[in-house]
Amino acid sequence: MTYARRLLDTHPQDAVDLDRDLLGRALDALWACAQACTACADACLGEDMVADLAKCIRTDLDCADVCLATGKVLSRHTAYDANLSRALLEACVTACRSCGDECASHAGMHEHCRLCAEACRECEEACRALLASMG
Repeated sequence: MTYARRLLDTHPQDAVDLDRDLLGRALDALWACAQACTACADACLGEDMVADLAKCIRTDLDCADVCLATGKVLSRHTAYDANLSRALLEACVTACRSCGDECASHAGMHEHCRLCAEACRECEEACRALLASMG
């Protein structure tokens, strides 16, 4: 069991009506995706043809920021706002899809892009599953 899931179980208020397993999975995927996108952007900056990777770097950084913001908000349960959580999850799905597509287009040349695309796809899937459970 991950720290995210363990911490969810310790919160004194059980007011959030979310599937804790799906929420824990989404949080883990959000943190992993943010890290992968940050590392991929940095690796792109180290490539010889960095100008060719400008869009990839931008989508990496945008996706990392959206994932971090979403993870932070989903980690807060006191005075929970389902509408905000839903909007952030939807934004995260969009960011992950965009970044995953961009990184996949470079995956044949750059392993860091392949790995980032994989993390984006997993995060997109986890966020979609949590969204679907919200109704």
